[in-house]
Amino acid sequence: MECVFGLVGNGFAIVAADTSAVHSILLHKNKEDKIMVLDSHKLVAASGEPGDRVQFTEYVQKNVSLYQFRNGLPLTTAAAANFTRGELATALRKNPYSVNILMAGYDKEAGASLYYIDYIATLHKVDKGAFGYGSYFSLSTMDRHYRSDMSVEEAIELVDKCIREIRSRLVIAPPNFVIKIVDKDGAREYDWRITTADA
Repeated sequence: MECVFGLVGNGFAIVAADTSAVHSILLHKNKEDKIMVLDSHKLVAASGEPGDRVQFTEYVQKNVSLYQFRNGLPLTTAAAANFTRGELATALRKNPYSVNILMAGYDKEAGASLYYIDYIATLHKVDKGAFGYGSYFSLSTMDRHYRSDMSVEEAIELVDKCIREIRSRLVIAPPNFVIKIVDKDGAREYDWRITTADA
């Protein structure tokens, strides 16, 4: 029942994810942040088995930091996405991770970008992408309303449309979402869309 989606606008990328920590029929927590800040200009939104999601995204984050310490230069978003895909592909034949990733980043030369990486190590550069049951509704909504030259305000309005569609149409819809943005000023949390607070 996870919902992770993102899009690229004019000079920025936005990712949104539900914040529900669920196991079987139990909801453990309403404020689980599934979007990790990879470095100053990269975000990783992940869905999948909770243990795999946390362990693998932390592993990628630490290796990206290690590369920067060793070489004095940060990885580009494309390089970080290819590294992530390579690690998933290597693990696929040993002990596979059940994790799907949307990686958003901003580079001075290339601008904003979004990469779709699934659990079988498929990598695509996309303008918009989604994972989970919420993708059925968010992808169709983005297909209808997305434009590559969107401003931040227009993109947030589209994200809110996707969240409304998921909440109104998905049988067991997640109540809360977190939205993060990355642009020339860096990666940061933009806002939360909350309908249910933790008890």
